[in-house]
Amino acid sequence: MRADARRNLDALVDAAKSVFAADGVDAPAKVIADRAGVGVGTLYRHFPQRSDLVVAVFRQAVDACAAAADELSAAYAPDEALARWLQRFTEFVATKRGLAAALHSGDPAFEALPAYFLGTLGDALTGLLDAATAAGSIRPDVDASQLLHAVADLCHGAPTAEQSQLMVGLLVDGLRYRAIA
Repeated sequence: MRADARRNLDALVDAAKSVFAADGVDAPAKVIADRAGVGVGTLYRHFPQRSDLVVAVFRQAVDACAAAADELSAAYAPDEALARWLQRFTEFVATKRGLAAALHSGDPAFEALPAYFLGTLGDALTGLLDAATAAGSIRPDVDASQLLHAVADLCHGAPTAEQSQLMVGLLVDGLRYRAIA
């Protein structure tokens, strides 16, 4: 891909992410194209269907959240890296509520995304859990899938992002309870 085409693609995904967060996934294509600084034709050349753009935004967000696991592992003790990543995941869940509705719409374009979500984020979280368990700083009886679902459930039940973060903080404290060390 040419450099200018790559820049346009990246600008479109970034613009769509912002527009989707503010106006939902049904926001007009022109708004997204204008925010990206490109024409509507460029948007449709890269993303012929709205679902293609939704998938690109979702995958980018999942990949960024997963990549944060390695960054946090390098900078913090295992239990702190886990706690910070879970707060990052909490932000991810809170900002993707509009995308979640689209993903569960029955559109076949989205069928592979739940597995991508669980696989990518599950792998990232497994690494964090394994390190914290090996360090003896969290209880050993939790797996990544359980924890991803628990955090998502806490976030969906909370009225605000701040409340979600508080609830996840309490969950992390529970992970530390009965740790080996």
